Amino acid sequence: MDALKRSGGHRLLAVGCAVAAVMTTGTGVARAADNLPPKQPLVQDLQTGYKACATGDDKAYVSEPPTLTAVLYDPEEDNHPSEANMVKGEFEAWWTDSEGVEQKLTYTTSATLSGSRRQWRMPEDGIPPDTVVSWRVRANDGEANSPWSSEGDGSICEFVYDDDSPEKATIASPEYPEDVLWVDGVGVYGHFTMDSPSDDVVAYTYGFIAGPHGTVRPERPGGPVTIPFLPLRSGPETLTVRALDRAGRSSGESSYRFFVKSGRAPVAHWPLDDAKGATAADAEAGTDAAAGSGVTFGAPAPAGTDLTATATLDGSSHGYLTSGTPAVVDPRKSFAVSAWARPAQTDRNMTVASQDAGESAGFALGLSARGEAPVWTFTVGGSQVSGGAPETGEWAHLLGVYDAETGKAQLYVNGHETGTRADAAPTATAGAFQLGRARDGNGYHDRWHGELGGVRAHDRVVVPAQAAELAHREPSVRGHWSLETARDSASPEQNGGAPLKLGTGATVYRVPDNACLPELDPDCAPVPYPLVGEGHLTLDGKTGHAVAEGPVVDTSDSFTIGVVARLADAEPEHPMTVLSLPGEHTDTLKVRYQPEQHAWQLVMPHKDERDAPETVVTQLEMADGGEGAGHRLAVVYDDATDKIKLYLDGRAGPDATADLPNGWRGSGPLQIGRGRTGDAWGEHLHGDVDEVQAFAGAFTDNDIWRLGTGM
Repeated sequence: MDALKRSGGHRLLAVGCAVAAVMTTGTGVARAADNLPPKQPLVQDLQTGYKACATGDDKAYVSEPPTLTAVLYDPEEDNHPSEANMVKGEFEAWWTDSEGVEQKLTYTTSATLSGSRRQWRMPEDGIPPDTVVSWRVRANDGEANSPWSSEGDGSICEFVYDDDSPEKATIASPEYPEDVLWVDGVGVYGHFTMDSPSDDVVAYTYGFIAGPHGTVRPERPGGPVTIPFLPLRSGPETLTVRALDRAGRSSGESSYRFFVKSGRAPVAHWPLDDAKGATAADAEAGTDAAAGSGVTFGAPAPAGTDLTATATLDGSSHGYLTSGTPAVVDPRKSFAVSAWARPAQTDRNMTVASQDAGESAGFALGLSARGEAPVWTFTVGGSQVSGGAPETGEWAHLLGVYDAETGKAQLYVNGHETGTRADAAPTATAGAFQLGRARDGNGYHDRWHGELGGVRAHDRVVVPAQAAELAHREPSVRGHWSLETARDSASPEQNGGAPLKLGTGATVYRVPDNACLPELDPDCAPVPYPLVGEGHLTLDGKTGHAVAEGPVVDTSDSFTIGVVARLADAEPEHPMTVLSLPGEHTDTLKVRYQPEQHAWQLVMPHKDERDAPETVVTQLEMADGGEGAGHRLAVVYDDATDKIKLYLDGRAGPDATADLPNGWRGSGPLQIGRGRTGDAWGEHLHGDVDEVQAFAGAFTDNDIWRLGTGM
């Protein structure tokens, strides 16, 4: 028994030693008995270059021998505290050569951490072009292999190395033939077809001189592509195109030059400036429009336009004009309709212009009072775009555009697109063109009450620049004081208007006639030059100021004021006003330098009351300190958009622009060099002022440069 025990004990001891030999190493860490093979590489973790693993029709096309990559994993169960799981990748690629013999390349990477990406950069001279190459990969942890990525639910990866660039694309357009002088025109779409002879082209990149630029794809490889293009300006234009094949190779550049005419004239145009007593509106284009008895000609025209008169419609059933024929022959094609309109009321729906389509209106331009506030509207085929804010007694230019290429209707108010473009489906029916009413059912409704003028209809798209041009109102001069001379304490207005009367502490500086030139005479004492021209106004900062009789501009309507100013102090001790327009209790507007913020400010109180809330816009700038050419300041209020801007040297940034929906009219004279501080004058300017200019009407960003130049 003892012997058996001794024998059994030895047997158990031997088994235990054998197990220990398998389960432990010199470090005491188990490895051999519980090692698991690496995981099969997943197809979604494989890439041919930067393209996903794919096969068949979706296989990758590459422009050079690619780098093959895979993410390789070893089971987490193999990861012991004192060891990291390391794996290497075994890649295999094969293809059939031109003689039908299978060729193969293999590559084994170095070992790296589980979960990292391994790669094989294929040899430059080892891969044949225009041949389908297949590849797969497996992981190895030094003791076991994973299944190949192609086994089971996996897949091989395929690619083709393409070493030939595609041929250049040809370009053609029926509307804009190449190198033909000149072809119609701005606002008329052209269609440009790009086609490369290469059968593997999958995309074309294109660009016009001023845009657009983009990439388009044919329906099938090697097929042509046609793109639309809407010319926005007249002149020579060039389209450049490159063809791209499946490997991303680019052809040479193809160029196509064409010449765009100015936009076609309106197909219908009624200025409505006919003589008083007329019974019809003469058409500059299209058919004369018969007027109902509720139409009176000879009404005022919007200032700053080419119109000399307009027509008043009384809002009754007799207040209309009609041509009796369509102005837009086919409303399914692109068209536009526009007019100047001044409503006498805004509390009901009213129509500026429309065109019959059976017993309804095919399209209508007008005013809607259905919402919380009145808005301008353009309706096409039941779809409506609305925006803007009609004001009783205020002129507005309206433009409705239907773009058949995009299927969108859009609305411009005073040259600015407003509202959200709407999908529209116009009817093919084209009836009589109407002014001042719209057909609905068996009769006409929504009759216009107010003035109309400059009605136009186009058979094309009116582009944004033309929309702005149609709505443009040229500002008119209300005063220009160049401050070159002074006589009897007054500096004249250039056009014979009221002079600027100089107060105590204000003088007009001119270079002395006997002044010498320091560059010619070293003993010559230098003298300052005027800001602009031959002289400028100098103010002492204590009492100095100048005044022009009258408010000069109506600040409740669009206006522009410009001035050149230079501060005498580098660090002014208090705010200094360059110009102001007073009301009865406070300034309507004030342009000043605020030293605490190192900024020029435009201050506009909301009411003619002391301590009224203010709109303030700012332009940051350090004070001049009496040196330099000063700064060109300009204030522009556009009543059509309810925007006020402060320009500094021709620029108006976002902090220098604000909404001002309810501007009010100042009643006092224009002040130079001082502003209201309570019941007294204060904030006197210490410095120089030149080129004071005032206009009725709003300057555009493109015209601001004219101010302060002496022009």
